[in-house]
Amino acid sequence: MGDRARLARRLFHPLQGPRRLLTEVVLPWLPQAHADLALAAQQCDLLVSHPLSFAVPMVAQQQHKPWLSTVLAPASFLSRYDPPRLAGANLLQHAQTLGPAAQQVVHSLLRFALQQWERPLRRYRRERGLPRNDEPMLLGGQFSPQGNLALFDAVLASPQPDWPALTTICGTPLYDGAVSAAQLPNTVQRFLDAGDPPLVFALGSSAVWFADRYWQEALSAAQQLGRRALLLTGPGRLPALPPGVMAVDYLPYSLVFERAAVVVHQAGIGTLSQALRSGRPQLLTPVAFDQPDNAQRAARLGVGRIVPFAQVRSRRLAQTLDELLHDAEAARAAKVVAAQLAGHNGALRAAEVLAVHLR
Repeated sequence: MGDRARLARRLFHPLQGPRRLLTEVVLPWLPQAHADLALAAQQCDLLVSHPLSFAVPMVAQQQHKPWLSTVLAPASFLSRYDPPRLAGANLLQHAQTLGPAAQQVVHSLLRFALQQWERPLRRYRRERGLPRNDEPMLLGGQFSPQGNLALFDAVLASPQPDWPALTTICGTPLYDGAVSAAQLPNTVQRFLDAGDPPLVFALGSSAVWFADRYWQEALSAAQQLGRRALLLTGPGRLPALPPGVMAVDYLPYSLVFERAAVVVHQAGIGTLSQALRSGRPQLLTPVAFDQPDNAQRAARLGVGRIVPFAQVRSRRLAQTLDELLHDAEAARAAKVVAAQLAGHNGALRAAEVLAVHLR
């Protein structure tokens, strides 16, 4: 797919990103994905789809296999009763304030746009003799009539009347990298123990590919506040760091977020799930896709504040971080949410649902 940083920038464009993801990354590889999955599924008893694994429903139909769908974040439901905040043009929430007629217009426009993007998918289905399906996969087409697993925490969203039938909120199936050692590297441990809790900056696995300016703004904000900082930069490399700052490509979030004064992150659903369990206040810097909606839902919980990625400047970061550092209500809310999520095991709940379907 070419240069990874260039691809990430193209896909995270606030308006064009979703279309590019679909038309440039997913659909061109549909025939190969379909062939690979058809072969792999022959010995399977149950298929489980991702919102972008368009071949799963086709293989399930062809091989007469049961299948379940997964939803990773509340935004995927595109509910009219709880509309998500979309990157770029936040039309769904604006339409809700204008009433049912406006909602109908916006949803019709959205459906039309998705149908145009997904024309290669409908043509591919037709060429293989599969039943016609005009429902866009990014709307209702992604959901299974046999069951749907919502793999996010219930504090972020509650079931709505227009969610697909047979939906179970399982909670987040946390994955934290190679944490078998259950300890931080000695250098990191010494840094954390050497002073006050640092500001911890993390951008997940995608935004790190085009975050050079972001890290510079983060460093400047930390210096303006006179605070220590720990930056999880992914593949990025920073020049010489000032005293009191450490940069590491990756650390298990579950081990480092709880040591933060404030967790600063991009509001990807996996990163957010770990941050909610840390009990620490958050500064959310969403980029695109579901991140603006995830950030808004976290802010509604009272655990943090939002500065959009494109608006990240050191002065604004420093001001917002200073407010959070002195916000007793945000600190209290963060601990309340962490207590609510303690002991919740989304992977176990999802496995229980899968076991029921296998039986």
